[in-house]
Order: sequence, then C-alpha cells, then structure tokens
Amino acid sequence: MAGDDLAERFLAMMAVERGAATNTLAAYRRDLDAARDVLGDPADADGPALAALGKAWAGLAASSLARRCSTLRQFYGFLVDEGLREDDPSGALPRPRTRRPLPRLLGREEVERFLARAEDEASGEQPEAVRTLALLELLYGSGLRASELVSLPVAAVPRDAPFLHVTGKGGQQRMVPVSTRACAVLSRWLAVRPGGSKFLFPSRGASGHLTRVRLFQLLRALAARAGLDPERVSPHVLRHAFATHLLEGGADLRVLQMLLGHADIATTQIYTHVDSARLVALVNARHPLGGGAVTTET
Repeated sequence: MAGDDLAERFLAMMAVERGAATNTLAAYRRDLDAARDVLGDPADADGPALAALGKAWAGLAASSLARRCSTLRQFYGFLVDEGLREDDPSGALPRPRTRRPLPRLLGREEVERFLARAEDEASGEQPEAVRTLALLELLYGSGLRASELVSLPVAAVPRDAPFLHVTGKGGQQRMVPVSTRACAVLSRWLAVRPGGSKFLFPSRGASGHLTRVRLFQLLRALAARAGLDPERVSPHVLRHAFATHLLEGGADLRVLQMLLGHADIATTQIYTHVDSARLVALVNARHPLGGGAVTTET
C-alpha cells in the first residue's frame, strides 16, 4: 500500500478512535510530510534512516522536534498494530527533553480592572460593547477555550440552569458552570444580538461566527483602554487566570480538569507550579518547622 494511503488511514484512525481534533490532525499531516521530505516514504524507513532523520531535524526547537517524533512513533505503532509492519523502528528517533512553559498570568486586580473597563463601556447598551463584555465574562468566568467560545451555538445558552453545553477538543462535550453575573450579561447580549444565526456570537464571515483572530484583537484593544499591557492579554491568558484563581481559592485539581476539558490531568497540574508561592506560604504558616502557628487537634 502506498505511503500516502497509509498516512490517510493513520489520520482516520486518530480521528475516529482517539477523537483527534481538526487542528491536531493537520499537525500530524505536516509532521508526516516533513518526514517524507527527508525519508521518502516514512512507512518503509528503518532504524538507521530514522536516526539520520533525527540528525536532519537537529536544528528544530526541542518542542517541535518532540512533536514530530511523537507523531512518527504513533504512526509506526499504528502500522505494527494493523499488521502492516513487523517491526517498529521508532526507537531510533531522538527523545528531546522539553519543559512545559508556565502560562502568562494576570493578577486578580488586573482582571478586575479589565472587567471594570468592559462593564463601563457596555453601560450604554451598545451591542459591540455588550458583546465584548459577554466574551470576557465567559473567558474568565468559565475558562472556555477561544475556539469553544466563538463557535458557541445559541442553543448552548442556559435557560433554566446556570450551565453551558460546550463541545471541546476531539468533539468531547462537557457542562461548564456560568456565574450569576455572566448569565446577566448573556441576557443583555441576547437582547441586542443580531438575529438570523445559530451562533451566539454571529459574524458575516465564512464561518458564520466571530473568529478567534477577531476575539484576540477585541481583547487587546480593550486591554489598552484599561491601562493594561496588550502584549500580556489573550484569550488563553484569561483561561489561565480562571484556572489559577480557582486553584488559589481551594478548587480541587480533578474538578479543575473537568472544567477546563483536559483529557489528561498532567495538563492541569501545571497550575500547581503557578500557585507554588501560595503553597510555600502555607507551609511556612502551618508547618511546625515553618515558624508559624501550630494547631493541635484532639
């Protein structure tokens, strides 16, 4: 079977059996194409060829190299599982060490200033200002991904319960709580929102809804008006702020994983590093050797 056909079968398997999202599948395809540029047909490569491939990719950033090698390992695992190869040569690929970067953060006071500016601008009930406030409330108040937020259908808005029905990565669905203030802002937005679209945040573009790029632009412009550095603000930064501030408030890591829609709790655990200062302060205040008060229970 031709290598292109095998690649398509692999991608189909990742989509159906593992629920890989469209962007993830596109990344897998690019990785396989990059391997093909060096190896020819990756399906026929042996260990020495993959070792040479690793050297050819040595100039890549560690994260990019790790992702490409991961794609190939999964591809060869698929070939072996399907009986299309007897051996798995991926052991010859490099295993670069990567360190997940800590997310950029906004402090609570900065988020409050951000929200205050959005609320002030929306006080006149101008549709665009109310829309921006609703977007901000859902990013920070519910921790939605940008792609999840802009593509929300009107049907996802809560009617008799304070929850959103969200479709996340890989088509996975989850229920996300919506705060009382966010529900109030959503009601205001629905009252001025243009009709004729199934999307909560409609647009005249090809997708029919607000794009992630436009969301990014709206937030940065609002940040500048609020006196914040626009370079520090993005939809993802607000999602990180949601998670970090919940953890600071005592939220359980498993609950946070569910709210964020993380398939693997290892992804959620990054927030324990972000909150390390609070943990150190807790030890200093509560541990007998930390110099703080000691509580004795009977």
